[in-house]
This record gives sequence, C-alpha cells and structure tokens, in this order.
Amino acid sequence: MSSIYRRVLKRIDPKTGVTTERESKKWWGQYRDAGGTLRRKALSTNKSLAKRMLAELVEQVELEKAGLLSPAEKEIKRPIQGHIDAFEKHQMAKENSEQYVVEIMRKVRAIADFCKWKTPSQITESDVEGFLLDLRQRQGRSIQTSNNYLRAIKNFTRWMTRNKRLLSNPLDELSMLNTRTDRRHDRRPLGDEEFTRLVHVAETGPPAVGLLGRDRSMLYILAAWTGFRRGELGSLTLRSFRLDAEMPTVTVEASYSKHRRQDVQVLHPDIVLKLKDWLVRRKPKTENEILFPVSKKTCGVDRSTSDMIQRDLGSARRFWIAETDDSEERKRREESDFLAYKNKAGLFADFHGLRHTFISNLGKAGVAPKTAQILARHSDLSLTMNIYTHVDQQEQAAAINLLPSVPGLKKPDEESGVPA
Repeated sequence: MSSIYRRVLKRIDPKTGVTTERESKKWWGQYRDAGGTLRRKALSTNKSLAKRMLAELVEQVELEKAGLLSPAEKEIKRPIQGHIDAFEKHQMAKENSEQYVVEIMRKVRAIADFCKWKTPSQITESDVEGFLLDLRQRQGRSIQTSNNYLRAIKNFTRWMTRNKRLLSNPLDELSMLNTRTDRRHDRRPLGDEEFTRLVHVAETGPPAVGLLGRDRSMLYILAAWTGFRRGELGSLTLRSFRLDAEMPTVTVEASYSKHRRQDVQVLHPDIVLKLKDWLVRRKPKTENEILFPVSKKTCGVDRSTSDMIQRDLGSARRFWIAETDDSEERKRREESDFLAYKNKAGLFADFHGLRHTFISNLGKAGVAPKTAQILARHSDLSLTMNIYTHVDQQEQAAAINLLPSVPGLKKPDEESGVPA
C-alpha cells in the first residue's frame, strides 16, 4: 500500500525545553519495494506532483517485480559508492599507474561528495558545472585543473554508460574550457647559451635537492634532448638504455609513462657519448638502480626539480652578471630576462620548460610537424605546435627575410638614379 504524507518535524527550544511541532514543506511518499521493504522518500512541495512521483515509483516497483526493467534501470537505483568502487577496480585492472588511479579516483569522489549524489540517477550537468565553478571561483583553481576534474568525471560516466549502469551519459554535452584564457604557469624554452650556462653551473656546483652537480647536469641534458618528463626520467635505470645498439635508445616503461604505454626515444650521438662518460663516474650498483632519484614512485621521496633548476639558473645568472666590469653593461644584464626563472612576460623556465626546449629545438631544426608530434609523444598536433613550439622574434625575422622580393618594387637607390 502506498500513500503520501507530510512528516512531522519536532524542535526543542534549548532555552525553555519546550517542544514544538510543524509539518515538513515537502510531501513524502511511502511504498514497498520489489523485495517487500517499506521505503519512505521525500517527493515535492506540490501535492499533485508528489502523487505523480509516487505513482512512478510504484510503477517501477511493479516493472521490477515482473522482470521488465533493463539492467541500466536497475543499476541507477544502486548506491553510487558501489559504482565508484567498481570503477576504481576497472582502472587498476587496466594496469594504470598507482598515481594515476589515485588521482582520478580522488577527483571523482570529490565531485560526488560535493554534489551529494546518492545514486547514479542524480548525476546532472548542472551539478558538475556548480562544482567546477566553485573550484575556480571559491578555491581559486585554474581552468586547467577544472578541466582535469571534468575529464575524470566524464571518464566515469562514459564507463557507467558503456557498462549499462546508466541509461545514457548525462555529461555528454559538457565541454572543456579554453585554458589559453587562463594560463597560470606558462613555460618558455631556454636558448642555447642559457642552456650551456645552466649545465656548466650544475656540473661544477655543490649538491642540491639531494643530487650531485654532475647528476643534475646529466638530468638537464636528458630532459632537453629527449623531452621526457620528471617522473619518466625518475624511472630510468641502466636497463632503460641501449647505448651500444646500432640506433641507441632510452625507454620509459608503460607504468611510468604519462600515456601508460612504453615509450622509446632515439638518442642523439652526443648524448650517447655524454651518458657513457657520466655512467663511468656515476657507477650504479645494479642494473635496476634508479639513476635519477627524483620521484616518490621510484625512490620514496619527491624532489622538487623546479626548485633545483631555479637554484641553478639563479647561480648561472649571478655568474653571468658578474662577468662584466662595465657599469652600463652590468645594468643591461640585470634588467634582461637572460637566465631568469620567470621573465617579464610571466613565462617560467622551470624543469618542464626543458620539454618545451626539446620541442622548440625540433622546430628550429626544420623537423616536420607530424614527426615533432610523434617525438613529443602528443596525441594532438595542435598541442605540439601551439603550446610547446616557441618562435622568438629573431626566428620570425629570419623567416620573413627568406621571402622573395616584392615583384616590380624598385629599391630607393634605383628610384633616385644612384647606381647600386
């Protein structure tokens, strides 16, 4: 038997101890589910609408008892926590890295908790948009971070839909925001002389953030000539290198790659020679010893490579400024962006900036865009070209000067009649 009613709400005055009663604004419905359990559910403040909502619930029960509900219609009534736990097992079964699973599940749970979803049927676009707006405005997070959360929850709802846990994907129409309108930590590549000075000051400098100078120097070189990220470089061992092969390579295993696939990068001949010399001095104890202990995943501690390069850039810049005795030249150097960790345009030469250096150098070398995309290991060519490839004014001027002369345009000396 089903019916609607108003709940009686009691309140005890803390000062007088007097109990007062009032009816709830919403109408409630009570009914028995397919298993015979009595259920109570808040419906609506409108009595007619509340009756219709209760009738739909009763109809769903009858369909379920008759075995006429689809799998998805059954699943959307289950507590959402069970679906989230199953999604986590799915992520682990795909052999994603532990860090990736932790991050994506943290984002999914944060959204579900904020939106107070109890079952999948409650997932809506407006709820997710509200969470993302709160993330950006109240918490001050970037658009990139907002997009990362949206990517995680859409991954979850796609999996739900694919596995018939949702009738359809309620977040299909939600799209990412344009990160280029909110770039909080854009990078810049290092010029040739800047990189040379950075490597030299690291090589000859004292230990920093737990790494010897020669190891920091080698780490910078590998980052700028392979494009590998910090975590990928932090996974390298002797077994990662094939230095004596006909085509020398370095390999990042799938569990450490950002894209969760094995990445093999061909090494420049100069890098091969430098690596061999460095390994003679480095003397790893075993083939499996981590050569660059900068990642918590491989060595138990996260070392800040951005702090490291900021310190080395600062030292290199101080040496460079001190090289001149001319007061005007010294002032010019102090006002310049050369070797600056953050330049006047707000661009950072942090550790990830070395990846920008790698990709920008591919562009300078005339490497075809598609080849540069493959070497950068990007899924999107526009990311390679628009974010990671930097073209300065000198390069732009050099390109303009390669254009042919304007047809029929006379030079000034020709117009005046003066012989060239």
